[in-house]
Amino acid sequence: MTQADIPIILLAAGASSRMRGRDKLLEEVDGQPLLRRQAELARGATDGPVIVALPPAPHPRYVHLTGLEVLCIEVPDAAEGMNASLRAAFAALPPHATCAMLLLADLPALERGDLQKVAEAVDLTSNMLIWRGATSDGAPGHPIVFKADLFAAFADLTGDGGGREVVIQADDKVTLVPLEGTRARMDLDTPEDWDLWRRRTADGTSVT
Repeated sequence: MTQADIPIILLAAGASSRMRGRDKLLEEVDGQPLLRRQAELARGATDGPVIVALPPAPHPRYVHLTGLEVLCIEVPDAAEGMNASLRAAFAALPPHATCAMLLLADLPALERGDLQKVAEAVDLTSNMLIWRGATSDGAPGHPIVFKADLFAAFADLTGDGGGREVVIQADDKVTLVPLEGTRARMDLDTPEDWDLWRRRTADGTSVT
């Protein structure tokens, strides 16, 4: 496996509970629903498989992935929290995978080049276990590449820790890869977040 075919896991099973009835993954970004944008971002960044973790069907998100070469997996216990999605997605990885990239679906400022930059930093011959995107001033964020040595740890996760337990397990074997601005951490969780982001986008204010 090379950097060009790293499997990418896209987490998209959350409930958008802070959006007061709207689905943040179906908000429009670059002329299309955010979920499809992120799936296309992942698909364009790797020749390997793209695995999308989704709420149980039927759900409106599925139709927005129609025609894309991605593997959609249902997370029946998605309401438990993000770790349910991580358990399901890492279990769906190809058995030969030597590492995998984790991408959150709600980071609208990320670009394909950001995913590729993190992938290119991966050195499986080193003693590092994690390579993760960071803000330009060094705050850890996404995407995150996990070496296969850590895959088994995801099987036992519960709750909504988002894999932090696995990152802690890696201790100091984590390489941060700075990305432009705050791209690695900028998520939009409320209608107010989205409204502010769109105003800034419209007037040319930096939103990365």
